[in-house]
Amino acid sequence: MGYENLDKLIETVRVLRSPEGCEWDRAQTHYSLRPNMLEEAYEAVDAMNSGDMKHLKEELGDVLLQVLLHAQIADDEGNFNLDDVAKGLNEKLIHRHPHVFGDVKVNSTQDIIDNWDKLKKEEKPHRKSAMDGISKSQAALMSAQKISKRAVKQGFEWPNEQSLYECIYSEFDEFKEAVQEKDKEHMEEEMGDILFAIVNLARWNKIDAEQALLKANKKFMQRFRTMEELAEKPLEEYNFREYDILWKRAKEHLGSLLLRNIKYRYPKKAIPK
Repeated sequence: MGYENLDKLIETVRVLRSPEGCEWDRAQTHYSLRPNMLEEAYEAVDAMNSGDMKHLKEELGDVLLQVLLHAQIADDEGNFNLDDVAKGLNEKLIHRHPHVFGDVKVNSTQDIIDNWDKLKKEEKPHRKSAMDGISKSQAALMSAQKISKRAVKQGFEWPNEQSLYECIYSEFDEFKEAVQEKDKEHMEEEMGDILFAIVNLARWNKIDAEQALLKANKKFMQRFRTMEELAEKPLEEYNFREYDILWKRAKEHLGSLLLRNIKYRYPKKAIPK
């Protein structure tokens, strides 16, 4: 299987970074492109969530461009090139999949994960703490999940789910005390503790906190837009009681739309039970 278009793309990026290329591309550095890497990655995830394959293809191309740009910048500076990146990744994948490329036997997905973690630890002997290697640039919610999982692997876990609830209630009480003190820094600290404890509750129940919050954001925006459509006067003129009624109307309206959509997709005889 050939990759002619990939070769052409690599050459296009090389030309863009060359003296005969684009002034903007030549001016970029690893540092200046950081926001682009994050933005393109998030847009690719949005495309995955949408299920739109045409959109996903486009966004994956944008992510690939960031990889190629960084590799070309490194090549221009004499550090490494794209082939070095591919070589390192290929060696890592083979090393971390001994059940595929070696003679290691596994009985479950958990065995595979355990082997991966063991091999990763062997590859990075300089990491002395379980907290080493956690990205400082990723979203705080994602970091909290990873920190929590790392701690649990070391045996630092709540004895049961009820103790986790008690921890969360305790953090709320401490936040209330900070509010009464009107100590902004203390309030921020206690709010962080509440959020971290809730992330642990999600992990305990095998829920991805990041995805859960993304769904909640989407649901809220849908309902708020519906409120705007149903409103009979500017929203800023509504009092709390009117807002509550409008919110419930929006919720019912979206529910009826969903039901109609289900009936349209599944005729009466074909509606799954």
